[in-house]
Amino acid sequence: MKPAAAPDPLAQLTEIRAIMERSSRFLSLSGLSGVGAGVVALLGAAAGHFYLQNQYPSEYGPTGYSHLVASTAPERQAALPFLLLLAGGVIAAALLVAFFFTQRRTRRSGQTLWSGPARRVAVALAVPLVAGGLFCLRLYLGGDAGMVVPGLLVFYGLALLNASKYTLDEIRWLGLTQIVLGLLAMLQPGWGLLYFALGFGLGHIGYGLLMYNRYERPGAAGAAAQ
Repeated sequence: MKPAAAPDPLAQLTEIRAIMERSSRFLSLSGLSGVGAGVVALLGAAAGHFYLQNQYPSEYGPTGYSHLVASTAPERQAALPFLLLLAGGVIAAALLVAFFFTQRRTRRSGQTLWSGPARRVAVALAVPLVAGGLFCLRLYLGGDAGMVVPGLLVFYGLALLNASKYTLDEIRWLGLTQIVLGLLAMLQPGWGLLYFALGFGLGHIGYGLLMYNRYERPGAAGAAAQ
């Protein structure tokens, strides 16, 4: 009778590492949620563009919200309710899309959506996002509307960098992309809606497709590893 083969130490270490990573990181973020959030952001940018174009038909230029950047305090106050409603709608729709696809993926992988790592991701995202949102609102009310989109992109990028410690490493690169776009948008404040669409729209769609092909597509190596 042949003795049982000794277990492979390298395979055991790899399995232990995978178990520890799953217990300390939320790895069930869905790439499709990024795609959906990006589509929502593009629709939001289009809605903002057409609203401002109708508000200022003779002055609003093709470069984005250029008139809003140079507008007076009463004009900014008049546009604020719609912009806040639009921002709230975009955030709510993006969260619903992210919840739907991520919940579906967590069920397939046998994990729970509101686990300890998921809560850490949520807190790591929420603190910079809330602070950044309030900061950008103060910029808008103070007459520096051109810095609102750069601020949103930079704070969102910092939030992603902060959350990347508790989830997929690729989130870090999406965060760095948002920060770079935000810094570039500072140099071209009249093109704010374009940078908004690039960062929150196309950036999310590109990231989501990358994550789907890497981890979720049938037969993907990442999907098999999980």
